[in-house]
Amino acid sequence: MPELRKDAVTGTWVIVAAERSKRPHDFNLQGHHLKHNDCIFCYGNENKTPPEVLAWRPLGGEPNTPGWTVRAFPNKFPAVTVQGAPDCRETPDGNIMTAVGAHEVIVDCPDHSVSFGQLSDRQAELVIQALVERFRVLSRNPMVRYIQVFKNCGTAAGSSIEHVHWQLISVPVVPENVLRETAGAEKYREKHGVCGYCRMISGQGTGGERVIETGADFVVFSPFASRFPYETWILPRRHEADFRGIGDKELTSLGRILRKTVGRIEQALDYPPYNIVLHSAPLDKGYRDYHWHLEIMPRLSVAAGFELGTGVFINPVAPEISAAVLREADPGMRQEPVRKGGN
Repeated sequence: MPELRKDAVTGTWVIVAAERSKRPHDFNLQGHHLKHNDCIFCYGNENKTPPEVLAWRPLGGEPNTPGWTVRAFPNKFPAVTVQGAPDCRETPDGNIMTAVGAHEVIVDCPDHSVSFGQLSDRQAELVIQALVERFRVLSRNPMVRYIQVFKNCGTAAGSSIEHVHWQLISVPVVPENVLRETAGAEKYREKHGVCGYCRMISGQGTGGERVIETGADFVVFSPFASRFPYETWILPRRHEADFRGIGDKELTSLGRILRKTVGRIEQALDYPPYNIVLHSAPLDKGYRDYHWHLEIMPRLSVAAGFELGTGVFINPVAPEISAAVLREADPGMRQEPVRKGGN
């Protein structure tokens, strides 16, 4: 059974999930040549995944059958368990508890060969809608304190299946990185009287050299202290700490601007491996100074000894250059990536 272990000195939590060693690794150098029937996320293979918890079916149809446009289900090899309770106990080496939570997969579309940047805007909106709905459902569990939404694309980014998808993992603790970030947001407001993230947005005016794109609801830019080459953030203009607070208009805008931003990265960097992570406030109350956002991190460099030893990253590409390159990139779009039915 997965366990959460807390380092006695640093306070950092780690999930020890030996069951994950069973998971398949079908994304490899020949991954793009896999037959669609070999992929458990493709049409016709719905019985190879756990039963779905959500599916958009524009023409109706039975659950766990073809005909869906977006589909969500529990991860077959979860990092956490839905069984038990997160009772924490101390040991001489640190604290330990059962890693209680949920681990779900959301498949972006039935098409095995499409990338996220090649989705239609409407399809990207449906994906974000599914993410928001599952985030809200998982947050109703009183044992859950934090939910991490993320996308791994490519082997170097930790993906084990190449078919485009997202994952959500809910946990009964607030990770140390999140606590550090929310505490930093609170200190910034105490010192400056405004939200630090809101100030980032106001400082990223249309003519800003690190701005990639601006819209009515979101701003896309390369952060000042970028850790990775071509690291890109998407911030909502409206101050909101919790991802659950996203409005319907913002949901639509986010699907479109995220697809477009990923399309820029795919075109400019020749479809690199990348991670997308959602930063949202813990589910406890009292984090009003925080500001939810998305971070996109292409995996073009490897964290080596200095980074691992110090936590200080060495970025060989200035964010001003990254932004200039991505501004000029063609975001592309494949208008009809979704098959209408069949295997």
